[in-house]
Amino acid sequence: MQNLSEPETMPHERVTYASGGGVALLTLTFPPANGYSHEMMRDLDEAILRARFDDAVQVIVLAGAGEKFFCAGADIGMLGNVTPTFKYQFCLHANETLLRLEHTPKLVIAAIGGHCVGGGLEIAMAADLRWARRGSGKCGLPEVALGVLPGTGGTQRFGRLVGASQAISLMARGENFDFNRAQELGVIDEQIDAQSEAEFLDTVLARAREFCAPQRASMSVGLIKRAIRGGLDLPLESGLALERELQQRLFQSEDAQEGIAAFKEKRKPSFQGR
Repeated sequence: MQNLSEPETMPHERVTYASGGGVALLTLTFPPANGYSHEMMRDLDEAILRARFDDAVQVIVLAGAGEKFFCAGADIGMLGNVTPTFKYQFCLHANETLLRLEHTPKLVIAAIGGHCVGGGLEIAMAADLRWARRGSGKCGLPEVALGVLPGTGGTQRFGRLVGASQAISLMARGENFDFNRAQELGVIDEQIDAQSEAEFLDTVLARAREFCAPQRASMSVGLIKRAIRGGLDLPLESGLALERELQQRLFQSEDAQEGIAAFKEKRKPSFQGR
């Protein structure tokens, strides 16, 4: 990938990390379907924190290795060999990891190339934007076929995205659906035409950089995210208070000074991300 560092494997070799040009690329890597274990979720957690603390990273992109799968969800073989107590702790940590992703004040884009089902869709729904490679796979939360429910945020995030009745219907049937239907439902924001996963990912990375300095005030982008993520479930008055506090942070930023000056001087701003 152009302008990215050589991908590094995280400690358990289930997530690779590469960065450059303001973007960090986190890739779920566990063939054949990128199913996640506790070890992978720990690696993803560590990668999220690394990107959060890196001032040079302004946008995070999540992807899955290979052509066929973004992620097929939790490793069912692993779940069949552990105790119910371990499964509970596994779900709890996965919830915490995806909440950490949502709370990070940087834009997160899920680059969905291939099937995105079960826990894979649950990971993608914790991103702020979901872009899919047209025709490359399906989405769905089919956990009912295993006698369980989507336990990594699926019942909560899916319901918020598509509405309660639609979410219940799709999950109770365990129905998978193509990306056209996913876009109609609002689960996928955009579809990108690409001949290969590499071309798709290059397009996603190029578009992700449009949210980075110097063309975009990335701190503003990140705090817009935080205002919406943190405020929608609050009473309006509390949400407005959060908005004011975040706005005050932006008023004190160099990018706000540059944006206002550029407007007054009738020129294009050049933002620094601070």
